Amino acid sequence: MTDFQALDDFLSPALDLPVAGRDGVVRTYRIEDPPAEDGIRIERITTMAARLAAGGSADTAPALDDAEEMDLYRMCLGDAYDELRADLSWHRFRHVALTAMMWITADRETAAAYWATGDAPGKAPNRAARRSASRGSSAGGAASTTPKPASTSGTRAASPRSRKAAPRP
Repeated sequence: MTDFQALDDFLSPALDLPVAGRDGVVRTYRIEDPPAEDGIRIERITTMAARLAAGGSADTAPALDDAEEMDLYRMCLGDAYDELRADLSWHRFRHVALTAMMWITADRETAAAYWATGDAPGKAPNRAARRSASRGSSAGGAASTTPKPASTSGTRAASPRSRKAAPRP
């Protein structure tokens, strides 16, 4: 007896995404799991992009030109590529392709999070969003002046003044 379940019992071979086309009709597009060779190329490309985003050198990781970007989308979308490109606006097409890329390179949960928000997981909010959040959390836009406790254990470090010996009776 084996300790492992059959892979198909829990690993999804496809991603089904409902999208409104240019005609306003919502269709569900099926994105199949890519061949291993395409998956390896997608991983390599996204790893380079992550290095660049983390401040890596552009010399070691060249940016994709338009043709390479479309080739990446073709690899991610597989047989659904032509139909999606014909049916969708650029932003919807790109969103579907990037969702598929998240699914291929990470997992279904990461893809679902991207699908729902349009933000890459772990992406810091932009400056305007940070400002808006800080305004909403403090009165009148002023920074909070309430000090945070130094310790949550109930103890505190002795200050230099409290270290003086107490007078003896």
